[in-house]
Amino acid sequence: MYPVKLSKARAAVVDLMLVPAQNRLNTTAALWAALQQSNPTYCQLLSAINKDAGAHWDKLLTEVNALIPIDFLNLLTAMRAIALPSGKTPFDYLKAVDWDKSPQQDRFWIWADRALIGDVKAGAKKGHFGRERNPGAFHPDATLSYKEKQLGEANVQLTFHENDTKTIDGIDCVMVEPDIDYYKDLGAHAIFEVIPNALTHSLTNPTEVYVLRWIAGQTVGIPEFAPIYTITS
Repeated sequence: MYPVKLSKARAAVVDLMLVPAQNRLNTTAALWAALQQSNPTYCQLLSAINKDAGAHWDKLLTEVNALIPIDFLNLLTAMRAIALPSGKTPFDYLKAVDWDKSPQQDRFWIWADRALIGDVKAGAKKGHFGRERNPGAFHPDATLSYKEKQLGEANVQLTFHENDTKTIDGIDCVMVEPDIDYYKDLGAHAIFEVIPNALTHSLTNPTEVYVLRWIAGQTVGIPEFAPIYTITS
């Protein structure tokens, strides 16, 4: 288990879900061998292009600061819970993680069936997503970006790089950059997240995202947000 330090601004929020501010990550259930049994599709996404993904994944997961794989687990768990007009979820469109674009603790890059764009746009027409104008300002080279609107905080944002394409198993794919912001409002996101992160040379913390999304989900009554790791005292 690995120690986690939450920001002072959100230490009080952690108490709301009865998780101590001083806590540890337990990632045993997410090790590659266990993941192959519990969530083989995750392994397929990770290894579709990089055949050494298992060793790479376990190395990331067993580092003292395991925030990169934690972010991956957060995002896949969240994307599996977003209902799109087609009856699919964003997770259903994912094809292969792009390891050439090094994953970070607040985002990763993944190839997805281009049809995801149309499904998200359809969801936006129903009010389930909000479009971010000028996505390249926060996501270099991005052409399109939408954020889900079902929660008060910690919503998934799907940012598309439509000019970055690849054919996988005969399917036309585009690069997607998913992330989860602390704040729903774009202004609050810029003032309280993007600017402080830039000034302190830090990134959004996936353990804080876990806390916020868990609470936000309980508030609106959706199924519990439960990625394949735990935060313990």
